[in-house]
Order: sequence, then C-alpha cells, then structure tokens
Amino acid sequence: MLLPTTSAMTGLVEAVRITDPSAWRTEAGTVAGETVDRWDDAQEVLALVSALPGGSAMRCFLPGFGIRAHAASGGLFAGQVLFEIAFCFSCRWARFLGAAVTPGVAGQPFDPTSAPARELLRRFRESAAAAG
Repeated sequence: MLLPTTSAMTGLVEAVRITDPSAWRTEAGTVAGETVDRWDDAQEVLALVSALPGGSAMRCFLPGFGIRAHAASGGLFAGQVLFEIAFCFSCRWARFLGAAVTPGVAGQPFDPTSAPARELLRRFRESAAAAG
C-alpha cells in the first residue's frame, strides 16, 4: 500500500476505534472515533500498512478502526497529525485523510487475509479490548 510522503516523519500512531462506521469522518475531515491506544513503534505500524498487498475492493466501507499518524517530536511539525487512515476489513478498503494525501493515495484496496492485515487487525482488537 502506498503511504503519504510524510510517513517517514511519523513518530507516534494513535489507534482509533470508529464507533459509528457510517459516520467515520468528521466535518473537519478527520477520522471520527475513540483513541484506544498510542503506539510508539510508529514506523513498525506503518511498515505493516505499507506491506498490505492490494486486493479486490467491495463497496460497503463501514470502517471499524483507523490510525492517526503524528509527526515525531523535535521536528518542525512535532506532534502534528500528518495523515489518518480508516480501515474497513470487510470491504477491503483504506481511506486516507490529511493535507499530505494525494489523489493516488486517498483510497486503496487491500487484502484483509494477508499476514500484515491480520497483524494490524490483531493490534487494533487488542488495543480496543484493553481500552474497554
């Protein structure tokens, strides 16, 4: 999967549980939901996302989870949200949001049965369960 060019600047990833999949995006253009975890291994998480192989997309797009990629501390954009991704593991689609997101990256199908997708979903579920 292609990532925005700002992905290399990411130092923290928030795991988001999308509680209302039909309203997954806010009016401000961000992923709507509850932050259930903060993953300091941001580049490992983005490596999983980057390793997601393409797939056949379906049409439901009712995402259950998302991520917010924050810039690493100490840089010009320290702490700012660089981009966000909402994932629908049912229809095999990922939607990207943010200023650095180009049309070629904005929506991408993926294979939810792949090892990287299963690991990403496991992390989401584990974080959501721990958050209650």
